[in-house]
Amino acid sequence: MNYKMMGKFISRILLVEAVFMVPALLISVFSGEMKSVLGFSLSILIIFLLAIFLHLICGNSSKSFYAREGLVCVGLSWIVISFLGCLPFVISGAIPNFVDALFETVSGFTTTGATILNEVEGMPYGLLYWRSFTHWIGGMGVLVFVLAIGSSGDSKSGFTMHLLRAESPGPKVGKLVPKMKTTAEILYAIYIILTVINIIFLLIGKMPLFDAVCTALGTAGTGGFGIKNDSIAGYSPYIQNVCTIFMLLFGVNFSCFYMLLIKQVKSVWKDEELRFYLGTVLASIALIAWNIRGFYGTIEETIRHAAFQVASIVTTTGYATTDFDLWPAFSKMILLMLMLVGACAGSTGGGFKFGRLLLILKSIKRNVQQVLKPQKIQVVRVNGQSIDERVLENTNAYLAIYVIIIVVSCILVAVDEFSLTTNISAVIACFNNIGPGFDAVGATCSFSGFGYFSKLVLIVDMLAGRLEIFPIFILFLRDTWKHR
Repeated sequence: MNYKMMGKFISRILLVEAVFMVPALLISVFSGEMKSVLGFSLSILIIFLLAIFLHLICGNSSKSFYAREGLVCVGLSWIVISFLGCLPFVISGAIPNFVDALFETVSGFTTTGATILNEVEGMPYGLLYWRSFTHWIGGMGVLVFVLAIGSSGDSKSGFTMHLLRAESPGPKVGKLVPKMKTTAEILYAIYIILTVINIIFLLIGKMPLFDAVCTALGTAGTGGFGIKNDSIAGYSPYIQNVCTIFMLLFGVNFSCFYMLLIKQVKSVWKDEELRFYLGTVLASIALIAWNIRGFYGTIEETIRHAAFQVASIVTTTGYATTDFDLWPAFSKMILLMLMLVGACAGSTGGGFKFGRLLLILKSIKRNVQQVLKPQKIQVVRVNGQSIDERVLENTNAYLAIYVIIIVVSCILVAVDEFSLTTNISAVIACFNNIGPGFDAVGATCSFSGFGYFSKLVLIVDMLAGRLEIFPIFILFLRDTWKHR
């Protein structure tokens, strides 16, 4: 285990986190929020000193770096930035309890959007911005950002590949271009461009600049921290429709945007995961709109709310324009299924991913065909390419662990004596990085009612869900820490 190499990289992560807090500090200064100024100033100082200390003791690290180190480095990095990222909330007194502040920060970085705050509008502007920005940097990945802005390790050591694979969502990670660093640069370039375009469209709808920036950051990261108590409900239908479109865009595999940039439009349209994703979204909107007819005054309003909530849930964003907890059971069941599926692989969305579901369905079809025709060799294909059996095995293993974690977590959080609907939806909402659930954790409620033990369980769920289980799971294995 190359501890020094991991320590050196984590020091870079901490420096980036300290720099990212500077805009929030400046907003606090301009807004005259002295407690927030103190919170961010001390936090930046603490993080900077820790980064310098790590760099000094790990400066002479060797460059050997393997998959195990990559997974551990990603898991530890996310835990460290979460623990330190919550300091402004604690020091400023906005969220004085450390567990609550940690829950809020982990929810931000993992783009979950589950909150313990009941009165969001009372928060200082600097902290509101920091909450939303954690979504943005967590959506594409803070480690991917570090890889994009600087040379990281020896290219022959597999350093960048192991880190990118460990942090990026989906059944597999491929290169857009030969160099992984260039791939990271392309991903973030697309990410930034789409975010800026989103802000422009929100400003056209006469949304205040601060609101537009925070809303776009949450939309891009598919996070869902609102800066209003009613989330997006108080804004105009135009703004709600803009959010719907951009949530769906950020739920698409970013390689599709790259294919469009290099004018491979046919390849994008033939992408089976994309068609599966769009087809499911359209079908869900139609079914829910039909089911909630009569709930709203016009057909336009009905379709708008149905489309917004489908987009928000399937992309695991978590914004809301209405209290969907009041909808009929049929509509809520569709939303619950969308919570489990999530967005496309390679997007900023969470969940199981349409890519994995597509592999599972094709694998089931192949197994049925093998029963009917045992002598015929059956191969699972996606987009015309055969899928390696190891990928299918890994997908099946992921599904098994996915179900086990949800079941165990539901049992653990049941100690707080909430309803079955509350417990199950809370775990699914946190593990799939969605945000709101149903009943006591619905769109108009918060997670503040859970005890500290349950919040810690949900914190682990959020981290495991964002990092696709394994980078967090292996931290608890004894073999991980053995020298080899």
